[in-house]
Amino acid sequence: MITTARVELQTQGNAHILNITRSVADEVRQSGINSGIVTVFCPGATGGVTTIEFEEGAVRDFRRLFDEIAAPDRAYAHNALAGDGNGHSHVRAALLGPSLTVPFVDGKLILGTWQEIIFVDFDNRPRQRSIVLQIMGE
Repeated sequence: MITTARVELQTQGNAHILNITRSVADEVRQSGINSGIVTVFCPGATGGVTTIEFEEGAVRDFRRLFDEIAAPDRAYAHNALAGDGNGHSHVRAALLGPSLTVPFVDGKLILGTWQEIIFVDFDNRPRQRSIVLQIMGE
């Protein structure tokens, strides 16, 4: 069986990190599928998903990492072409990636003790985002 669900998010932009673990777990539980996998996918070119221990220090460290790798104040060819100032957002999102697959058993996500699913909005402005969940199993 396969079902598709969406999680709607309002973000602040600028590497805003949201913990979406509970929303994903709720959708898996509501799907009626007992065991399988859920793919968490972010449509768009300036957001990404991964897992992290969602505590203030780790989140701050993660944001700082992206500032060091793809600083917003560098020159980006995308900014020269598109004029929207979010070249760094596209580079960051490409590095992180748009999807994540998590197994579940008995309707419960199989995550480590401190492991949580996050969405990162790298765009340079607030956005309304829709995360697609494809839940597959039996």
